[in-house]
Amino acid sequence: MLLPNITASGGVPLSVNFDSPEDFLIFGFQLVFATTVVLVAGPVVVTILATRALRLQNRFIFMLNTSIADTLVGVSVYYLGLFDVQEGYPSRNGTRNLLPSLLGVNVMTFIFAQFDRYFAVCHPFIYTRYITRRVVISVNVFCWLLVYGQTIIISFVPRSKAFQVFVFGIVSLQIIVLTKVIMTVKLFVVARFQLDKEPPGADKESKKESLRIIIFVVVTFLVLWLPSFLNIIIRFVFGRGLTFRNEATNLFAIMARFNAVCTPSVYIWGSPSLREALVRTVWGRVCPRCRRRVGSCHRKENTNK
Repeated sequence: MLLPNITASGGVPLSVNFDSPEDFLIFGFQLVFATTVVLVAGPVVVTILATRALRLQNRFIFMLNTSIADTLVGVSVYYLGLFDVQEGYPSRNGTRNLLPSLLGVNVMTFIFAQFDRYFAVCHPFIYTRYITRRVVISVNVFCWLLVYGQTIIISFVPRSKAFQVFVFGIVSLQIIVLTKVIMTVKLFVVARFQLDKEPPGADKESKKESLRIIIFVVVTFLVLWLPSFLNIIIRFVFGRGLTFRNEATNLFAIMARFNAVCTPSVYIWGSPSLREALVRTVWGRVCPRCRRRVGSCHRKENTNK
């Protein structure tokens, strides 16, 4: 649901004027970036949806949710990055924050995924009894309803009220980021000490894998979001900070969206089961030679074991 402010010429102008080499670089980067996100995150979505063994595990439901949002982030860059768009206040050719809110879905999903892994490792009996697949799916749906519920409210209330809701969202983001930092430290401690007490087995390795993935993802998220987070605080508290011509030249927004590439890449790197399913479901169909090569390497690993 795009609601751009159509210009007098009948359309939205491009993000750059192509008056300098930098303009060509910016436009080309946005085009390559959007395509890369779709090609990296999209196959992860297809793989998890097509593989029942993955869908039955709660941690892959969280991966699926973030990967869907990441894929849509890549699609959104075809508009936000290639055209002259300015979201927020004031808005120019904006989407009423419907497209930038995709990043908010990931933020909420990450925080629930951290709590999920914490209870799975520290309180396995409670987790097994109460945290069912239906609960996890409901939590992921709630992430979308919460983020877009706030976005819709901002779109239809008066501007003064919308700005108050926007400020409330900024304050909530600070609390969420602080919670994510605390949970990341807690999960690191859990990974080092709690799992060492468990006997060797597939369940222990699965927990180690999921904790390693979520820690890497959250640390990457914090690194890429921190500059934008600090700039927002400076602008709201001190009335200063950096401003940019549009979303295509907004370095902080670009860094934040870069999570859409890093997150699914970490999933693929950190999860052998996802990687094997990805080769079988997507890459193997596109490149049969890659499928045979990976299968040969997998057989060699099993032989060595």
